[in-house]
Amino acid sequence: MLLMVGGVLVVPSIDALAKLLTGELPAGEIAWSRFLFQTLFMAPWALLRLRQGLPPHLWLHAGRGMLLAAATLLFFAALKYLPLADSIAIFFVEPLILTLLSAVILGEPVGWRRLSAVAVGFVGALLVIQPSYQVFGPAALLPVGAALSFALYLVLTRRLAASADAASMQFWAGLFGLGAMSLALVLGAIAEIALLDPRWPSPSAWLMMALLGLIATFSHLLMVKAFRLAPAGVLAPFGYLEIIGATVLGFLIFGEFPDGLTWLGILIIVGAGLYVFQRERQLGRSASG
Repeated sequence: MLLMVGGVLVVPSIDALAKLLTGELPAGEIAWSRFLFQTLFMAPWALLRLRQGLPPHLWLHAGRGMLLAAATLLFFAALKYLPLADSIAIFFVEPLILTLLSAVILGEPVGWRRLSAVAVGFVGALLVIQPSYQVFGPAALLPVGAALSFALYLVLTRRLAASADAASMQFWAGLFGLGAMSLALVLGAIAEIALLDPRWPSPSAWLMMALLGLIATFSHLLMVKAFRLAPAGVLAPFGYLEIIGATVLGFLIFGEFPDGLTWLGILIIVGAGLYVFQRERQLGRSASG
């Protein structure tokens, strides 16, 4: 749980850097740089491990990489239009989706109380989406697509965590994500799609992209390790802590602050997550007793 908390608290800095970069670069190129630097940072470790051959279940690693690439692209695209806190708040339908997918795909037990909390959390998410959609239009739905992609990514993470170490999972996710985004940028340049049409970054942009990749690598290593130690449904509520960091950074860097209805939605989402967490603690004490 502490590993998950550490991971999610540093993630908003990735989003803040990405939002700053959207003024100069398309979202697709920013997402590509995230995987480029992650792969470079993990390369020394990977060269040593590759002497032992390719890892098992390589197709699952490929799936994780492509899902993470999709989630990153969609979310960075949203940051160009939406305030940072709104983007994060809408994205936080992801822990709710993850809780449901944990039951459907992983077979983890989910009782009616947790299902009720998930339903309440979705109501909170809709309160955030509604005013954002009125102001920003379809862009408000981009974090929803990112949330679904990331929830599926975490499901595959849970499937692999029992047999693969965190560093291996992080390297292969970065490598396959880099491949997916590189192909997307080539196609985007040919088709002249603004979201995916790359341009040469400035020196300061290169520095920010490298920092973004470093933070992303570190935070996801923490979260992968966390998923090796606890069920996905237990860890999911801790993701809500990211909203705190996003609100603070959004206010300090961009002068953004959620309105009253957004705060109401955020409080409902967080309340639902905290209830799920408390319910897990009660079940854990009952089982140990």
